Amino acid sequence: MGNPMRSPVSRVPNEAMTMKLIVAAFVGVVVGCSIGLSFPVLSLTKLNLPSNIFPTLGLAYLNGRSRSSDRSRELFLDGRLRVKNSHSNSNQTRILNGTSKIWAPSNPRGAESLPPKIVSSESDLYARRLWGNPSEDLITKPQYLVAFTVGYNQRYNIDRAVRKFSDQFVILLFHYDGRTSEWDEFEWSKRAIHVSARKQAKWWYAKRFLHPDIVAPFDYIFIWDEDLGLDHFDAEEYIKLVRKYGLEISQPGLQPSKGLTWRMTRRRDGSEVHKETDERPGWCIDPHLPPCSSFVEIMAPVFSREAWRCVWYMLQNDLVHGWGLDFLLRRCVDPAHEKIGVIDAQWIVHQGLPSLGSQGESKNGKAAWVGVSERCRREWTMLQSRWVTAENAYLSDVEDGIIPSPQVIH
Repeated sequence: MGNPMRSPVSRVPNEAMTMKLIVAAFVGVVVGCSIGLSFPVLSLTKLNLPSNIFPTLGLAYLNGRSRSSDRSRELFLDGRLRVKNSHSNSNQTRILNGTSKIWAPSNPRGAESLPPKIVSSESDLYARRLWGNPSEDLITKPQYLVAFTVGYNQRYNIDRAVRKFSDQFVILLFHYDGRTSEWDEFEWSKRAIHVSARKQAKWWYAKRFLHPDIVAPFDYIFIWDEDLGLDHFDAEEYIKLVRKYGLEISQPGLQPSKGLTWRMTRRRDGSEVHKETDERPGWCIDPHLPPCSSFVEIMAPVFSREAWRCVWYMLQNDLVHGWGLDFLLRRCVDPAHEKIGVIDAQWIVHQGLPSLGSQGESKNGKAAWVGVSERCRREWTMLQSRWVTAENAYLSDVEDGIIPSPQVIH
């Protein structure tokens, strides 16, 4: 009987056939490459191909996974293919270099390469959650902001003051003594925003943390000192009067006291609002100019969103006490004598506590507060000098035709 196993000789024809196929395939590859090299290179960039011949789904492979977009018409072929956007009425052709090229001059400076609808040019001071749906973070959006510059020693006075502001106000504390965590003894402090920078003044904080694009959601911004008594003040009623009289810059009336400096800011009995006063003889060149009108002090000013956008640009980085600003605020509203005023019906008391003075430095035998006081007066003189120089330079440029006059612009 024969061996049931197949003989090795029977495999010879199969092995010979396999070798022939391998040789034929190799020869075919060599011949194909030779033919291909004999033709000139065809650049896709010279082809005018209609976009509708491509698939409607653009595919991108990321980490081995295929992702598609129903709206994509872009195929990234060699990074150089010109493709017309079928979703736009524009005939402009985009050059694809891995991503479409964007240049939007109407965007804020530095963001021209971003698609306009992704640009978020403003921010806010609303606290957000670390969980959940972002659209559900805010039950309400407060309309107003009140910022106090504080030290821990005045915490009880600030506690009484903050209670005068409703939930419609975001509370912001600027800490000049670096003590922030101790304020948690007050329940409202856990919801407030705390900014700590040692030995700085109110307008230093305002310039750095209250940019107009940060506080844009707020209709009114209160920038107040810590030594104010608010027993006779109601913030909501104050806002009502500000709106009623169309005030862009305002302050509460001050209870008459020994330390009262300006008659303009003194509270008047039986009045809701006043916008002008009679100062001491020789103090007012024009009844519509400070300190007889268009004037509030810097201890407790309230700004509309529009007025603050102008005032912020007026603040000087190195003049941190803000002395002299009261006389220049009128430049940010027009007409100033109608839009700057004092609310008599909601009044406050200036307690005059020299708390910030203790943050100074004793030098040459002088107490710490003396150096702070001297700096305040020096800043006032410096601001006046800078303003006159800047205004004269502008007027000179207008006269020389370097810049157009306001009449030409408007």
